Amino acid sequence: MSLTDTAAPLSDESRQQVRVDLAAAFRLTARMNMHEGISNHFSYVVADDPCTFLVNPYGKHFSKMRASDLITVDATDRAELDRDDVDQTAWSIHGAIHRAVPEARCILHVHSKYATALASLRDKTLPAIDQNTARFFERVAIDERFDGMGVGDEATRLATELDGKPIVLMGNHGFMAIAPTVAQAFDEMYFFERAAETYITALSAGRELHVLSDEVARKTARQWEYYVSSADRHLAALKEILDEEEPEYSR
Repeated sequence: MSLTDTAAPLSDESRQQVRVDLAAAFRLTARMNMHEGISNHFSYVVADDPCTFLVNPYGKHFSKMRASDLITVDATDRAELDRDDVDQTAWSIHGAIHRAVPEARCILHVHSKYATALASLRDKTLPAIDQNTARFFERVAIDERFDGMGVGDEATRLATELDGKPIVLMGNHGFMAIAPTVAQAFDEMYFFERAAETYITALSAGRELHVLSDEVARKTARQWEYYVSSADRHLAALKEILDEEEPEYSR
């Protein structure tokens, strides 16, 4: 699935399901130690207007997020910044992208360990050295112009650099996974961090990398697309764990 797969308008039932899926994504991200406590943000456009989106309230820990905790924010109204529960960088970065790229319905932004390490290298490209890294061959937009914490110019710039790709590696910052659904965005986020972990671990061996040819990497990336239901099944399987151990997430 790509950013060109625009999602249809949501029913009330579907909007509630988005809340549940987002709450699950927060808690799972905390379980996987890919979170920053109360920082970082996940958003989802739930209205026909792409500038109206759900986001986590400032001050709520990822591991405690519930479906009912998520707040609705207007990306066109700067008065939202006066609210105690709205983080400035969330409104700036997510708002700028949602305003400029309507098909970017779900945005998951993290500073996970290995992807942020990759974002901190002089050469930020992710070579295809296994099937997970190959999944992202030609599918990562790289921003090289970090100039602060995502307020103002950086937020506007990032919105222009997606180029239809599901991953934006934010140089010296972290990364964003962007997709039409929560399940797809979460799947991209999960596997990109796994891919970065493999690459950084391989670099630490101090031995020469065996990089796949462009032909094989491109073929492998296409093969990932055959698993059209894998993202939904992945999130559903993880939600079964939450349903048993932390059922309050869906409330």
